[in-house]
Amino acid sequence: MPIIINGKVYNGSNVTIRGSQVIIDGKPHGDAVSGVVEVRITEGTPVSVQSDMDVHCGDVAGDVTAGMDVECGSVGGNVRSGMSITCGDVSGDINAGMGVSMGRRR
Repeated sequence: MPIIINGKVYNGSNVTIRGSQVIIDGKPHGDAVSGVVEVRITEGTPVSVQSDMDVHCGDVAGDVTAGMDVECGSVGGNVRSGMSITCGDVSGDINAGMGVSMGRRR
């Protein structure tokens, strides 16, 4: 599925941003990201999204993990954030360093 990160299109279903490195489905890409990183999913639902910084995305089939804030739609797995979480319904566990605003637990 197409995944847009800071304007560049990638194909895959598992997104990891570690430092400035973009990793899609376990494969590192040479492109470095900087500043505010925006992950936009244009089709389908990603299996997982992980970032050292913020995560802003739609629905996620599996887990969402962020070093800072999470803002997303419904999550089929767990949500973990170093700061705050704002999301829709969550099927798994929720762990935030600060506040949580969410739909309902499934």
